[in-house]
Amino acid sequence: MRTAAVVLREVSTERPYGGTRPAEVEELELGAPREGEVLVRVAAASLCHSDLSVVNGDRVRPLPMALGHEAVGVVEETGPGVGRVAAGDHVALVFVPSCGFCELCAEGRPALCPAAARANGSGGLLHGPSLLRDAAGRTVHHQLGVSAFSQYAVVAQESVVPIPHEVPFSVASMFGCAVLTGAGAVINTAGLRPGQSAVVYGLGGVGLSAVLGARAAGASPLIAVDPVAAKRELALRLGAGHAFTPEEAAEAVPELTGGGAEFAFEAVGSPGVMGACLAAVGRGGKVVSVGLPAPDRTLETVPALAFAGEGKSLIGSYMGDAVPRRDIPRYLALWRAGLMPVEHMHTGTLELTTPEVNRALESLADGTAIRQVLDTSGMLAA
Repeated sequence: MRTAAVVLREVSTERPYGGTRPAEVEELELGAPREGEVLVRVAAASLCHSDLSVVNGDRVRPLPMALGHEAVGVVEETGPGVGRVAAGDHVALVFVPSCGFCELCAEGRPALCPAAARANGSGGLLHGPSLLRDAAGRTVHHQLGVSAFSQYAVVAQESVVPIPHEVPFSVASMFGCAVLTGAGAVINTAGLRPGQSAVVYGLGGVGLSAVLGARAAGASPLIAVDPVAAKRELALRLGAGHAFTPEEAAEAVPELTGGGAEFAFEAVGSPGVMGACLAAVGRGGKVVSVGLPAPDRTLETVPALAFAGEGKSLIGSYMGDAVPRRDIPRYLALWRAGLMPVEHMHTGTLELTTPEVNRALESLADGTAIRQVLDTSGMLAA
């Protein structure tokens, strides 16, 4: 079948992206679902900083690639052997299609599944190579097993989680990456308990989701840090008790927490911010690193004594250590209860066109957008 999809053919750092247009909407040929695979009509896809990281080369991926990894849609067709979902089901798409059988999956850490990492790194799917071809018959790679900036996507059944029909697509589209990663870092990786202090550095979609997760978990005080005033204001609306610039935070966090926070969440992908987080936690405090830095960045300015001398910890968190089939329904329940109002992160709705997609990438790059949602199949307006 044919599908319109956003394709990146070359890495680009030339901005503004609205003018240079590194991504183009192309018509691709999409193969039918194989055994264990599902055809999804994509309803809404959120733009994430990880998408921008592929465009600017911070995340090295095989090109050309059909972009998009955070989305929701409706199952149109299932391949042989699919038992998790059926045609007509509403589903959130998950960018780590864990195998379910390896040691890490068995330990309850499917986000680190080696089989999923190999499939995602190759630009293929968990059950086979890419199903996308361009007009010349050349292979176009899948982004993280999803490629959701498209009218249709074929994904592994391990990449779909059923969701209730009553959840709006624009809301549900943010749960497959931003909420899983940010809230999961707080709830799963840190295991934050009510009354423990937390500070979140970086207030994009993932950082704000960490604020939501910390609020739901009962963090006190809950502090948000970002240089952008509008993002600090949004963090306060989402439940943070205090919001500061990075410069202000250096003095304010120790004062508010009696010497340093118990947890700090780094959602920037910056070694320098990781160092600031280690300085922000008190003795025995834990820093959870959530942001993805460029592969060539190194951590060089951290005092080594912080670990053995002060009992501090630096912990990595990939996809919020999530178990998607467990966590997405739980987080949606928090949303229904009014405890995780992700709709406030929705910056705007866009059409699946080359100009709008590239303007959206520029809004991500300049820091003015939180979560922009692509109406990929015209289902949001219906």
